[in-house]
Amino acid sequence: MAHSAIKQVVYTLKDRCRVCYTCVRECPVKAIKIIKSQAEVISERCIGCGNCVKVCSRGAKAFVRTTDELFSLINSAKKSAAIIAPSFPAEFIDIPDYRILVGMIRQLGFDIVAEVSFGADIVALQYRKLFEENSSKRYISSDCPAIVFYIEHYFPDLVPNLAPIASPMVAMARVIKSKYGKDTSITFIGPCISKKAESDEIDCVITFRELREIFAEKQIEANKTNLSDFDPPYSGKGAIFPINSGLLMTTGISKNFLETSVIVAEGRVDFREAIKEFETGLLKSHHLELLCCDGCTMGAGMSPNGKKFVRDTMVREYVYNKLKKINKEEWENNIKEFSELNLSQSFTPRDRRITPPTMEQIEKVLSTMGKKSPLEQLNCGACGYDTCVEHAAAVIEGLAEIEMCLPYTIDKLHNSIKELAISNEKLASAKQALKQSEKLASMGQLSAGIAHELNNPLGIITMYSNILKEELPENSSMRNDLELIVEQADRCKKIVSGLLNFARKNQVNYSRVNLIDFINLSINSVIVPDNVKVKVNYKIINHFADLDYDQMMQVMTNIYKNAIEAMPDGGELIINVKENNQDIIFEIKDTGAGISEENIDKIFTPFFTTKPIGKGTGLGLPIIYGIVKMHKGKIEVISNDNPKKGETGTCFKIIIPRNKPL
Repeated sequence: MAHSAIKQVVYTLKDRCRVCYTCVRECPVKAIKIIKSQAEVISERCIGCGNCVKVCSRGAKAFVRTTDELFSLINSAKKSAAIIAPSFPAEFIDIPDYRILVGMIRQLGFDIVAEVSFGADIVALQYRKLFEENSSKRYISSDCPAIVFYIEHYFPDLVPNLAPIASPMVAMARVIKSKYGKDTSITFIGPCISKKAESDEIDCVITFRELREIFAEKQIEANKTNLSDFDPPYSGKGAIFPINSGLLMTTGISKNFLETSVIVAEGRVDFREAIKEFETGLLKSHHLELLCCDGCTMGAGMSPNGKKFVRDTMVREYVYNKLKKINKEEWENNIKEFSELNLSQSFTPRDRRITPPTMEQIEKVLSTMGKKSPLEQLNCGACGYDTCVEHAAAVIEGLAEIEMCLPYTIDKLHNSIKELAISNEKLASAKQALKQSEKLASMGQLSAGIAHELNNPLGIITMYSNILKEELPENSSMRNDLELIVEQADRCKKIVSGLLNFARKNQVNYSRVNLIDFINLSINSVIVPDNVKVKVNYKIINHFADLDYDQMMQVMTNIYKNAIEAMPDGGELIINVKENNQDIIFEIKDTGAGISEENIDKIFTPFFTTKPIGKGTGLGLPIIYGIVKMHKGKIEVISNDNPKKGETGTCFKIIIPRNKPL
């Protein structure tokens, strides 16, 4: 009979899945696809081993439950049989007598409860016969469905090497139907998830986990159950099948034959390595006995957190006690009774291999992850793949994401932190600029109001004081007083004019200005001491811009004067003229004392000055600020005043649109 095509038995509970890649690491065929950091089972690649179910601490991987099918069979008119896997002593350690367990299973409504280990007995004899009669051919054991699915899907050329013998489960199903009738429904109870997809000859498969859940649901308890024994046929050494080398121990093959002819491999790493070496011909005269799990006692259908050696010991003790009590003559008669039973099994190649990507494609992905040389391929396994090359290949095949690489993700995180720090710094700078702009706008409104109110009375004072001055005789004692009034009134008018400039109430008279001529003239307009060196750097292609020549000249000369005053012992005045797509950028740097941190926020505030009384009005920089704003530009200041660290000097950066606004 043919081996069944695999059905989906494992799936993902998406709401429980987190980014750990443990299931990817444990899956022997990498049947896990990462989509947006969630691991989904790919049914067409899965071999149903259940490794992912065992290792997922969050329970995000689950297997198909078939308890509804079970009760449907029990409640039907058909005779129902439960066949129990020989690993049951490893699962039900808490039940001291196997007859209690049999009684509990009978309470569910089964007519027959038998041991699969009898199927193991007759299958073992078939293996012995196969090995002895076909000494020139190498075989792979076919009792583990996950191994069979693995070879059919990923090593299809080795399908002819699968032993053409039914598994103990299928063999026992055939025994039951032969003994109790063809219409008898068969339910297998065991430790294996892949058994759910193994054969159409089995009507229902439930795991030991599911059996425990059913006992709890039906309130079937060990201490309230009558003892009951298994139904015949009774098994012998086949009960040792679920532990390491169980098949060979059951066959009774001699020790020397075992050591030289059969290799035993268990677990996701060893069974794959054995198959690879078998395929290459390195194991020329050896057969393979393979289990996908670390023995059936550690199957995915067992209750979690069990100890392997404790479980194996429980199986051995059960077998030891069983063989002490066995009626050998009855057992041999049962073996004879079913010696002519058809135990053959055929298998079909179902090639599901993916064409591997080229090394060029792999290197391109590795380069994206920052792995441009073999030394940068750490092969840490954090992504779930053994090597960086395997991970890159999986990315190309659509099974993995680049972000699964831990070193890459950490580097990306560090870069993000750096970028975030830069963004925060820019945000803080913008916030400070906004705060300063709001403060100055408020002061500008106040200044405009004051200037407007003072302009009229100041004009009257200036006009009448000048009239009185003209009418007074030259030798009048009041002339000096009137001249002082006129002088101070003019000073007040200049202050008011400055306030109006700061408040941006004046007009901008644009003209086309040659920037090189403009800068040269601005430098010549101030007195530069011999101990101050002036450097001008032009980094512009287009020398022309639309500016208010006189007002911008006032801006530049005021900043030059401040810079020169900040360098009483000499230094450098550096003027950079730059451009971008739409703006002209002036940078005026000095190597002077710098502006203290506590004053940097106040420099554009009207009447704020650090100069002695009578030396400054505190309107120079506010006026500069107003003129720049009238040009729809912006002004920035960077300053240091830490001589101990060699950090001194100030830089004014002015950005002005090149063209007159429409």
